[in-house]
Amino acid sequence: MPRCEQVPPAVDTPVDGVISRMRALDAALHPRDGVAVFNRVYLAVTEVVDRYVDTGRFADPHAAITLDVRFAERYLEAVAAAAGERRPPACWRPLFQFRRHPWVRPLQFALAGINAHIGHDLALAVVDTCRTLGCAPADLEDEFDAVGDLLVSLEERIREDLMPGPDLLQIADPLTHLLGSWSLDRARDAAWTAARALWVLRELPDVAEEFTEHLDAAAGLAGRMLLTPLQR
Repeated sequence: MPRCEQVPPAVDTPVDGVISRMRALDAALHPRDGVAVFNRVYLAVTEVVDRYVDTGRFADPHAAITLDVRFAERYLEAVAAAAGERRPPACWRPLFQFRRHPWVRPLQFALAGINAHIGHDLALAVVDTCRTLGCAPADLEDEFDAVGDLLVSLEERIREDLMPGPDLLQIADPLTHLLGSWSLDRARDAAWTAARALWVLRELPDVAEEFTEHLDAAAGLAGRMLLTPLQR
């Protein structure tokens, strides 16, 4: 398959610009805010993407940048919608609803954000990128896999930084069961399948819209389960 056409997108935000917006958000939010918890870990992985671009780690840096930015913009737009009292996508609503709940743990906030971003935003970001670059999802598979690998490292970092120690996290702790109910690898595979399906459905906008709504609702339901309040 040919690589994506190397045509600059009509509207493109550099990764540095996305990082600046995330840093501003981090400075504005209380550290315990559930959105701030997710924003910190997402900022960390976006900074890694930026370093990878600078050091030539991506085979097609323009495609990688475009995918990364389109992906991040969907999260930032959801934050802006909530701040402006507009209705964000269903996948993000549980995080905004429970962001200050005292019985929801930081690890839950982080995973709920990842669930929303991968379970809904990633597939749409792939389609956005294909439209911008004039290519098909198959042409982005390498970049998708590379970004996906970074997200796996993000999840590992979250679990290392936010997981309670073994003396606190017992087998009977409800958090143990919540962590076992969601898999980033499965979510990433589903996002790739959804992106390919949406690309095929682009000639059927009504069907594509219905498919997207179901994708959004399913991610929202999973997010609500991940944010089940747990008494300490």
